[in-house]
Amino acid sequence: MTAALPWLEFALCAIAIGLAGPVLTQYGDVIARLTGLSRSWIGLVLLATATSLPELFTGISSVSIARVPDIAVGDALGSCVFNLVMLVLLDELSRDEPLYRRVDQGHVLTAGFGIVLIGTVGAIILIGRGPLSVQFFHVSIYSPLLALLYLVAMRAAFQYERRTPQPPQILRTGSDLSLSDALLRYAAAAAVIVAAGTWLPFVGAQIADTMGWQTSFVGTLLIAGATSVPELVVSISALRLKAVDMAIGNLLGSNLFDVLVLAIDDLAYRDGPLLSSVSPVHAISAFAAVVMSGIFIVAMLYKPATRIRGTVGWVSIALLAVYLFSAYAAYLHGH
Repeated sequence: MTAALPWLEFALCAIAIGLAGPVLTQYGDVIARLTGLSRSWIGLVLLATATSLPELFTGISSVSIARVPDIAVGDALGSCVFNLVMLVLLDELSRDEPLYRRVDQGHVLTAGFGIVLIGTVGAIILIGRGPLSVQFFHVSIYSPLLALLYLVAMRAAFQYERRTPQPPQILRTGSDLSLSDALLRYAAAAAVIVAAGTWLPFVGAQIADTMGWQTSFVGTLLIAGATSVPELVVSISALRLKAVDMAIGNLLGSNLFDVLVLAIDDLAYRDGPLLSSVSPVHAISAFAAVVMSGIFIVAMLYKPATRIRGTVGWVSIALLAVYLFSAYAAYLHGH
């Protein structure tokens, strides 16, 4: 019973995040429309930020309270890989027309910035030690660079969006609400995610101790899977509403925000530069996400139509293969 208790707590946290995530997204969309924000901006910024709140609060709790930095980094980078492997599920659910023939070409820009940001994180993990570890007080000099790259990516996406026609509004739920009501419900859902995200690192540390696993493995696979539940639910819901661009924008935008989360985690981590203090195995997740983003860009430009038995195409098989390789590598290191 003692060994099962951490797993029960993990399941409760995942369920809480899974239930609060769609609510957060629903009222985030209402806020966007009531304040006049751009429609296509919802998927990339507002939804991506909303569904990435679990990674943010899990990371802060991991480094500042639970003192398990490997869970924070594993969660952020593992979530990036999870978000990209979700494209396989979206491709399988997109039966009427191949997924990559339905989406806007502008996602190439976001995926390209994802390669730059996540690749930079992977490089810092490998080389940001010894003579190359430069810090100001306890914060790595590379963290402001990550934050700057994120802002550049957001500005570039905004400038691109201004030059292109806006897609129609997709999500309509709650349009009769006032802005104050929407903000209140948004905050209530966020509070649930904050509570679950804050508790997850402690649960992950218990699971690691109970099972004899490394915290890097637990963070990359288990915690990242739990905190990626909102992206999964929101993306599937958007696809069913034929809002495929919103679904893709949410996934790719979440990857950009997860890199910003690492910079914020570095500020909260008092024992030195965060990325210099964790296992180098996290670079596997970073470079897996880079390769998967590259595969996505190739698919966007080539737009393959061939599907295996009417289900998924070679792009999805390639994405799944990279994900399985990175998960197996994390598993070997974790044992």
